[in-house]
Amino acid sequence: MTKKEYIVGPIIVAVIAMSVQVIDQTSILNILAIGAGFGWVSFQAWACYFLAGCTPKGGIRTFNSYLLGCIASIAIMILGGTLSQVLGFFGFPIAILICVVPVICLEKSGEWFDFVPALFIGAGAFFGFMSYVPGATYVNATVTIMIYCLLGLLAGYFTILFRTKYEMILNK
Repeated sequence: MTKKEYIVGPIIVAVIAMSVQVIDQTSILNILAIGAGFGWVSFQAWACYFLAGCTPKGGIRTFNSYLLGCIASIAIMILGGTLSQVLGFFGFPIAILICVVPVICLEKSGEWFDFVPALFIGAGAFFGFMSYVPGATYVNATVTIMIYCLLGLLAGYFTILFRTKYEMILNK
């Protein structure tokens, strides 16, 4: 592949990245003001798509693990709040200890909820949303994170699709 032929691949990725940003800036989420400016979640999910093997199955594993990260975060927040009333400072650390063990054990569960990197990234995005979005709720945080996750997974899927088609054209 020549340099002239190669440059098309990065241009494809750049156009997809630009599209993600345009969607972020013009989405219904922006209008509803429940999650505008979370395009970065899409870029993380896009990277997870590649880490998970660049396949639709890897995309599903990533989506499921992001969702599990949100659910685990909710459990940590609820349990931590309850335990903090009794244990003070140690309430949240103990909640993390209690919640993380069974979640990480899912790594051995099979193939649908076993992608630990996406689980941690989803949880991190959720905690970030809850920490920095005024009036955030568990529901709007989860919905927003999952919509942006799906957008990123679609970006990953289309990256592979378009680059594969382009390479097939070159190889003819």
